[in-house]
Amino acid sequence: SLLAVRGINHKYIVVERKTKTMELLRVENLCKNYGTGDALVKALQNVSFSLEQGEFAAVVGESGSGKSTLLNCIGGLDNPTSGKIYLDGEDLFALDEPRRTIFRRRRIGFIFQSFYLISELNVEQNLIFPLLLDHQKPDSGRVEELLELLGLKDRRNHLPSQLSGGPQQRVAIGRALITRPALILADEPTGNLDTRNTSEVITLLKE
Repeated sequence: SLLAVRGINHKYIVVERKTKTMELLRVENLCKNYGTGDALVKALQNVSFSLEQGEFAAVVGESGSGKSTLLNCIGGLDNPTSGKIYLDGEDLFALDEPRRTIFRRRRIGFIFQSFYLISELNVEQNLIFPLLLDHQKPDSGRVEELLELLGLKDRRNHLPSQLSGGPQQRVAIGRALITRPALILADEPTGNLDTRNTSEVITLLKE
C-alpha cells in the first residue's frame, strides 16, 4: 500500500509499504520548521505513519520535499519542532541527549549516500567502529559473517581510498548492520553508484 504524507510546500512524500507484523516505528504529527518570519520553511507538516518489524519501505518524493529531514528526525540526528517519534515503544525525544545518543548508536543503523568512511581505517576497522565507540568487543563470528555477505573478505585490510564506490558502500552497509539495529535508515544509498552496484546494494539491503 502507499501512504502520502505532506512535506515542504504542500508537496507529498510517498511511503511505499511492504508486509505487516509488529509495529516498530510510529511517527505522530511530526513537524519540522527552519527559520522564522518571512524566511520560515515548513519542511515537515503533521507527518504521521507507522512501520512494522521486518518491513522494507521506500520514501519517495521530489527534491526538497523533506525526505532527508524526515529520516534525520526519525534517526534522532535532528530535533523536530513538534510531534512524537517512537522506536520499539521508546519516545525518542523524551530521552536526554546523552541517552538518545546511546540509544541511536545501538538501535539505529545509518547508510548515507556519501559513505562517510574513516580514511585512516581499513575495511574491517570501519566495519566495527560503531562497536568500539560503544566500548563493546566485536563478535569475530559476526564480523566474518558480514565480510562474507558483503563480498569483502579479501579486502578487509584495504583502506577506503583503495576501493571503488560499490565496495565502499558495502562497507557502509556492514557498519550499519554490525550492531544488529532495530531500524536501518538509508538516505539515497545508491545515489553515487552505477547501475550494477545499485542492483547489488538493493539486493544486500533486502537480504
